[in-house]
Amino acid sequence: MAVSLSSSSTITPITLQPNLKTIHGLGTLLPGYSVKSHFRSVSLRRSAVVVSAITGGASGTEIGKNTTDLLDTVKILDLKGNEIPISDLWKDRKAVVVGSLYIEVPRCVVAFARHFGCVLCRKRAAYLAEKKDVMDASGVALVLIGPGSIDQANTFVEQTKFKGEVYADPNHASYEALEFVSGVTVTFTPKAALKIIESYMEGYRQDWKLSFMKDTVERGGWQQGGILVAGPGKDNISYIRKDKEAGDDPPVEEILKACCA
Repeated sequence: MAVSLSSSSTITPITLQPNLKTIHGLGTLLPGYSVKSHFRSVSLRRSAVVVSAITGGASGTEIGKNTTDLLDTVKILDLKGNEIPISDLWKDRKAVVVGSLYIEVPRCVVAFARHFGCVLCRKRAAYLAEKKDVMDASGVALVLIGPGSIDQANTFVEQTKFKGEVYADPNHASYEALEFVSGVTVTFTPKAALKIIESYMEGYRQDWKLSFMKDTVERGGWQQGGILVAGPGKDNISYIRKDKEAGDDPPVEEILKACCA
């Protein structure tokens, strides 16, 4: 999806080969954030950017209070099986000091994978992880959530060496709360086929064992994901983009602008 101030835009995610560099896998950029130093306070204002990934290109897909309240009830699992509210990933993250400035910035980039075996999701994880040093410098955490079990999540981490945080959502609760699209028609598309070919040519591989696990076959195989930037604060979701189809990744610069600019 390309970002535009006046039009809508369109973003999704196999195993990295040993000789590859490890780089791992609607929207609103809220009007501004504040920057403070010990001697002055400066307010930086940005024009709102609405990024829509709904099929058909409809705009105006901002996150409402009802959605953030619903997300506060959604539980996900960490790699040890501990259950945590998904909003805990960002609501308590604080502002960060950069140089002499005290900057309030979005503190968490959350990528939602189609499923843990998906080649496109692994490419998504890679292209985000490649920019993790930029995120780290801005005090921004990188998180990936997949619809599956903690065993699948741990296998994903072992195979990809993903440097960010990884969580499992076996009930697809976060996907439903955010109304990510799902279905055969958004999974098998000409663009998705080209993305898969490109991913294989770049060295990524599908994990077919994970892909053919019962839960993935019955439900997760058709699920699409998205990316959001959130925090600090439960209701502070400053950017969200839903995948229109499989392989619908946004330019990484768009995400960095939302989380680290």
